[in-house]
Amino acid sequence: MIELVIADDQSLIRMALRNLYQGEDDIHVAAEAEDGREAWEVVRRIRPDVALLDIRMPGLDGLEVLRRIGKDPSLAGTRVVMITTFEIDEYIFEALAGGAAGFIMKDAPPEDLLRAVRLAAAGDSLLSPDVTRKVIDAYAERGTGGARPHPNLGDLTEREQEILRWVATGLSNDEIGERLFISPATVRTHVGKLLAKLGARDRAGLVAIAYRSGLDIPET
Repeated sequence: MIELVIADDQSLIRMALRNLYQGEDDIHVAAEAEDGREAWEVVRRIRPDVALLDIRMPGLDGLEVLRRIGKDPSLAGTRVVMITTFEIDEYIFEALAGGAAGFIMKDAPPEDLLRAVRLAAAGDSLLSPDVTRKVIDAYAERGTGGARPHPNLGDLTEREQEILRWVATGLSNDEIGERLFISPATVRTHVGKLLAKLGARDRAGLVAIAYRSGLDIPET
């Protein structure tokens, strides 16, 4: 059973999310929070498998809660999915670098909202197509002169570089495996090596590295 905490300052959004997740046999909504401070207190107390956090909340915003979770060794098992209306700005990149396990739009289809939580709980991640596209567009607007290749990119094998580019599309291990005709377990092994070689805290951190390095990201 996936223990889930939902944090959003809009009561209607919380109610909609609660109703969605409570209808699933494998997900238990352990608690809700209406602002960042309450979210942090609830997460520390419950230590859920997944915390679904709005980026912008009063008190503490979702990014600060994410940072605190990342710094607390007792919360190493808690994965964070950011939920947002998404205005493209530095917040998205900060959250990626901070180890968010995924991003999902508030108006995403129910199946995507469910999938984001399940993937996070399983150690995978999800970037919704809308979010991924806006991240790509934002980097394109900055121009290639802004690319900052990671110093360890040269240590990657050709296959690892290929996997890194596909990870940056926001696809899951299963989806990457289908496109490359390899098993999800093999993809997972490569992702583990990428995390170690590039010093990324989380899979989503690999996405940030790929875009910052100016890699050629495949079309999905």
